[in-house]
Amino acid sequence: MIVRQAANVLEILEYFARTKKPATLAEIADHFGWPRSSTFNLLTTLSEKGYLYEPRPRAGLYPTPRWLAMARMVSEVEPLPEWTHALIAELSAETDETSSIVAPSGVMAVFIDVVESKSAIRYFATIGHRVPIHATSSGRALLLQYSPEERDALYRKIEFKQYGPSTPISIEAVEAELRKSIERGYCQSFADFSRDLAGVAMPLPIGNRRLSVVVAGPEFRIGTRIPEIAALIAKLIERHRPNAG
Repeated sequence: MIVRQAANVLEILEYFARTKKPATLAEIADHFGWPRSSTFNLLTTLSEKGYLYEPRPRAGLYPTPRWLAMARMVSEVEPLPEWTHALIAELSAETDETSSIVAPSGVMAVFIDVVESKSAIRYFATIGHRVPIHATSSGRALLLQYSPEERDALYRKIEFKQYGPSTPISIEAVEAELRKSIERGYCQSFADFSRDLAGVAMPLPIGNRRLSVVVAGPEFRIGTRIPEIAALIAKLIERHRPNAG
């Protein structure tokens, strides 16, 4: 369930992140197709709370640095170790594919750090991108870190959909895929969620945090390289993780 007013605030912030310039009430209302009155109320509230201001008279509104200050304070509580970004940066450079650090978010897996491939045809992923935890290699690498009881409780909340021909659409199918992942030493997906997309992932627990690292790209390009990429992931985790071994 999405709370529309909360979503509207986030959409405004994403709008400014894309446009990188001030915008008037009319421009924002027209862009989203929102009524002028509700747009006015929302922008006025954000302005009065110190999150929007007018850089120049009649030039429109723009976010204040308060967003950044708040984000920094939040991120300082649960920061990712610096070595995890170095890990995915090297993975992306070595494979020329998009590499990410992923964390659980209920029945979804959320991307919390991303290094995109520089290839024209690539997996487009951004920080905050969410995918079903059971239907992706990155999500299943998270599920491997759950106890059977925790997985059972989570499965009861999942709406099993047929995203692609190979999507696991039952608890039994997900559990069977997890057993295969343990046997082969990594999780993989071939268009399980996104058409023509392949991925390979491994658990990356840090302290009591459940994380995974994933490399994903077009199936035609990395499908036959999955075992090779999995071996590279394991090698680079060993190289970058402090006090590994």
